[in-house]
Amino acid sequence: MQTLEPAKPMARIVAGVPMYNATLYHRIRFLVVDVAVWLELPRQNGSAETLLICRDIELDRARREARVDRVACPADFAPVGGLSGDREVATAQAAAECLRRAGVQQVAADRSLPLLFADLIRQAGIEVLCDLQLGVRERRQKDAQELTWIQQAQQVTEQAVALACRMIASAKAGPDGVLIQDGQVLTSERVRAAIDHFLLDHGYLNTTCIVAGGPQGADCHENGSGPLRTGQPIIIDVFPRNQQTLYHGDCTRTVVHGDCPPAVRRMHQAVLEAKAAAMQTARAGTTGQEVHRQVADVLRRWGYHVGPANAAPSPQTAYMPHGTGHGLGLEVHELPLLDQNGPELLAGDVVSIEPGLYLPGLGGVRVEDLVVITEQGCRNLNSLPDSLDWTE
Repeated sequence: MQTLEPAKPMARIVAGVPMYNATLYHRIRFLVVDVAVWLELPRQNGSAETLLICRDIELDRARREARVDRVACPADFAPVGGLSGDREVATAQAAAECLRRAGVQQVAADRSLPLLFADLIRQAGIEVLCDLQLGVRERRQKDAQELTWIQQAQQVTEQAVALACRMIASAKAGPDGVLIQDGQVLTSERVRAAIDHFLLDHGYLNTTCIVAGGPQGADCHENGSGPLRTGQPIIIDVFPRNQQTLYHGDCTRTVVHGDCPPAVRRMHQAVLEAKAAAMQTARAGTTGQEVHRQVADVLRRWGYHVGPANAAPSPQTAYMPHGTGHGLGLEVHELPLLDQNGPELLAGDVVSIEPGLYLPGLGGVRVEDLVVITEQGCRNLNSLPDSLDWTE
């Protein structure tokens, strides 16, 4: 695709399967598992009309639910020679024919447009331009409905994290330090299964979450496996998606069963101070890079390293190899990033703030809250304690 160079009124297109294409679902708020296409067609008076093309069996529901001016099916825009028997190809053919009938010469597409659509539209004599910002700002600045859905997701996510942390804290330690619950060894897999069952009962699907104990937690994205032990930091990171709204929650806490090693307690204190500094800085108008810099400054004052492990001053220096956070909504990782080159924050951004420290051989400590960016600062969607001790 060419880079977008606005010159005259043009159409816009977003296409794919709404269940999996977050930009398309966000625009139409209509959930289907078959390919669909959203078009914005220019009118002669300078206004625009939005159109959804979807399967014929979805038309009635789409007319009730989809956020568009008009709904059609591929048969309404069959080209000369008819539609393909391949449903995806037929939808792309219909999109191209619709644009052709509307007299469109150029169409701007978002970054997710399937090549199939671009190719068939070009074959219809219409230029396809890539608008890298199409849908980006709209998805970042959450509306009231989205914020409600995210807050609901975060409340359930916190409950799942609390369940896991208390499950670990209430276990008994065997003579070898391995945790025992109900007469069986407590493993990452058992805790993860309890989280999954809880979330499923509450209408959420849980991508494999993190229950990483001891040295496994020194790898910030290690899922964790095997027996859990007393006296070790255990990272619990849960990021489920609501099955109806498709919006995510995301929360991380660290729990230590029994006596906490002084090095872990010190890492935890530094992480909490860094999280507080990030929250004091995060507001509309500042940048994700500046929020991350505040976190890095705090951790460095404590004597820790920010950057890859191989650049740490010694193997005994705990480090943070990742950014401070990321946007969240229909995807668990979306714009903006709180990291180097992170963009200006916008009112309505929902971002995680999750500093962490990791030390090979010992483990990791990460604490993550979810906040809404406002003009005045940020609003924390979390109410969960961030202590290492979950015995109460």
